[in-house]
Amino acid sequence: MKFCEYLGNLKGKRVAVIGAGISNTPLIEALLTAGIDTTICDKLSRDEIGASVMHYEELAAKLRLGKNYLDNLEADIIFRTPGLMPWSRELQEATKRGAVLTSEMEAFFDICPCKTIAVTGSDGKTTTTTIIAEILKKEGRTVHVGGNIGKPLLCMADEMNPEDIAVLELSSFQLISMKKSPDIAVITNISPNHLDVHTDIEEYVEAKRNIYLHQDGSCRAVLNYDNEVTRSFAQSAPGEVLFFSRHEKLRDGIYADNGIILDAENGHSEKIMPCRDILLPGVHNIENYIAAFAAVRGFAGRASKVGTAKEFKGVPHRIELVRELRGVKYYNDSIATSPARTIAGLRSFDQKVILIAGGKDKGLEFDELGDEIVRHVKRLVLTGKTAEKIRDAVVNTPVYSGKPEIIVIEDFREAVFNAAASASQGDIVLLSPASTSFDRFRNFEERGDVFKEIVNGLDS
Repeated sequence: MKFCEYLGNLKGKRVAVIGAGISNTPLIEALLTAGIDTTICDKLSRDEIGASVMHYEELAAKLRLGKNYLDNLEADIIFRTPGLMPWSRELQEATKRGAVLTSEMEAFFDICPCKTIAVTGSDGKTTTTTIIAEILKKEGRTVHVGGNIGKPLLCMADEMNPEDIAVLELSSFQLISMKKSPDIAVITNISPNHLDVHTDIEEYVEAKRNIYLHQDGSCRAVLNYDNEVTRSFAQSAPGEVLFFSRHEKLRDGIYADNGIILDAENGHSEKIMPCRDILLPGVHNIENYIAAFAAVRGFAGRASKVGTAKEFKGVPHRIELVRELRGVKYYNDSIATSPARTIAGLRSFDQKVILIAGGKDKGLEFDELGDEIVRHVKRLVLTGKTAEKIRDAVVNTPVYSGKPEIIVIEDFREAVFNAAASASQGDIVLLSPASTSFDRFRNFEERGDVFKEIVNGLDS
């Protein structure tokens, strides 16, 4: 089905789009241009949304804004924003009145004309997604990147050709209501995350499983053999299962052994490349690459895989080298919104670092992070709502004996200045918060950008 046909099927129906932000702009414009009865719902006020409100009104949009923006919502089709769970009271009431819930990504799966590769997991989603896309581009394929990164793809579907490939990053919030799965589903790992939003860990895991549950026998699930949860998913995968592993030799799959990445099929292994040739630092990026290599098996050759690994400099805010000043290297790992992500960041370096951590609490435990901080951190600068929680996890760990020194500073900028002032030649200063950014910033990107601004403004 073409996107224009999809819009045609909405004629005569009342459509509500939740969220007036940039990511929904193409969809809203398309609906209104097609003359579809469209209501835009957003918890922000007119002043907070800005000038786009007037533009939408000129196109005959109806608006429901402010605190009670979803109360008694009457619609036939509701495009849910990933930030609003389908079991929310307002959406449940709307469905009881006959509304059908969907989303930009769910609709895209309905009409996408090309193969789809989608990546989810607790950590490594964005980097793995981007690596897959870069490999395929180097192979000469036309690639469309979307989901949590890239562009909203629904309105671009008519521009895609059957031989193209859509590469998507999907969160648990997007997956929880999905009724279709990609041709190739990649799960990097599963660990507790977003428990401030999900009802419990079981709901979180089930949401992740949705990425492959609707596949058929022609599809592929790429699973992390080293992760107990993802390894167990193989039992319920409808199609091919291809494992990847950093620790185990595999009869079929992509694995690392003695510093070499190999591709095994029916017990026969062929060398892809040495791990040391991967430009991105850290063992977690070895995992990201072997997951990506498994995803593109049959779609890209060895030269494209190796070339990407040697050249790709990484995604912003993911152990991103900001600058080196007076022999001190500053790294931005603002994407680390969970303890597991920060642990991976700490393990990326061969020396102890000066760590800046802390942010909004999303209900995760920091006990394991406490142990890792003692082993990998020489000075800990804490800031944000989780500062005391992280501090307690460090001082209460059995391996703590007074080091690292722990400093708690309320102001984020002052925390960065303190870390910089304590650093000497050869040191590494790492922002890796182990917490979300929402206590002070709109998102982790803004937090990382502020960190980079501060670091780049330090006197040289």
